[in-house]
Amino acid sequence: MAFISKEQLAQAAAAFDISLSEEQLEGFDTYASFLVEYNQKVNLTAITKPEEIVIKHFLDSLLLAKAYPFSQGASLADVGTGAGFPGVPVKIYRPDLKLALLDSLGKRVVFLQELSRRLGQENLCVHVRAEDAGRQADYREKFDCTTARAVASLSVLAEYCLPLTRVGGVFVALKGGDCDEELTQAAKAISLMGGKVREVQKFELPMDYRRSLIVIEKISQTPTKYPRPSAKMAKNPL
Repeated sequence: MAFISKEQLAQAAAAFDISLSEEQLEGFDTYASFLVEYNQKVNLTAITKPEEIVIKHFLDSLLLAKAYPFSQGASLADVGTGAGFPGVPVKIYRPDLKLALLDSLGKRVVFLQELSRRLGQENLCVHVRAEDAGRQADYREKFDCTTARAVASLSVLAEYCLPLTRVGGVFVALKGGDCDEELTQAAKAISLMGGKVREVQKFELPMDYRRSLIVIEKISQTPTKYPRPSAKMAKNPL
């Protein structure tokens, strides 16, 4: 018996011109069931009702594929991914993507590794702080797209994510419905990291849930002094 209503997810996605196959819907059901089961021993999410998972985790994450047309086989880094959002749902929809899931908590990375195995996804699950990854040659300016649905401010997210984004790639931040003020405050940080705001796409989802996706192009290399250690970021915000 399905854990989520696959019909609810299929219809919600179709409303945004996202077509999901039966196999993909089965993958989402596996994801939701395992998430709620694992959440009993490791705190991954406060959203555990099946109908809320469908909208606030799965549909919300799939908007990334709507906002940014990934090229075939593109590399995507999900920074501070937590329980795998938005990266893993996007990969269920676009299995050709090369996905790296970065998180600072080892317990979450163990979950992500097992989740990837159950979904048949060959993901790179990395236990690393974002500011450390941005200074490592394996990750710095290596990704076609970076994304974050983290609760940090946009200026902090820009310092985490743009150093990981290749020149010519994009950083897509998932923020709340009203992001104009935050965008203004982050203008300096985005510019310093080599980024330029391309567009802001706003979506209204069921359950009175609103989401803004801020698409930021990487137009020049990030100076080597960034990203700074998190203590410096907190003390001297850009």
